[in-house]
Amino acid sequence: MILMELIAHPHWFWLTLGGLLLAAEMLGTSGYLLWSGLAAVAVALIEWIVPISWTSQGIMFAVMTLLSVFFWYRWMRYRESSQQPNTLNQRGSQLMGMQLTLDNTLKNGLGHVRIGDSSWRVQAESDLPAGTPVIVTGVVGITLIIQPRFPSA
Repeated sequence: MILMELIAHPHWFWLTLGGLLLAAEMLGTSGYLLWSGLAAVAVALIEWIVPISWTSQGIMFAVMTLLSVFFWYRWMRYRESSQQPNTLNQRGSQLMGMQLTLDNTLKNGLGHVRIGDSSWRVQAESDLPAGTPVIVTGVVGITLIIQPRFPSA
């Protein structure tokens, strides 16, 4: 009985399919079923307004799914390119540009510096005496690359 009603009123079929796909999407957060579910709901609305053949409905569903995924992908790429680089959980990258004063003399261009409650390995192009003001210019692995900070005139 229910199957006959779905065939007699295709918009109910597409609305049911869309609802099931959207409900399945809520169980898993991958995003794969979202666009198919929205396309099925859109086909249901279009078929309810303008009755069309099953073949046309299937083609419309496939095209709308592909178009929605394509436009979502383009929007996400645009959004990623317009955002600042994320340094979350990249402590070394967060220290770029930090101005420090060396506590100990660098030997062979290597040494350590205290930042907050931790000690960081630092590397410079040459030996620097203790008390030298430096700036962090890069990060290689867990080593901070520093150079002397010359006082501005």
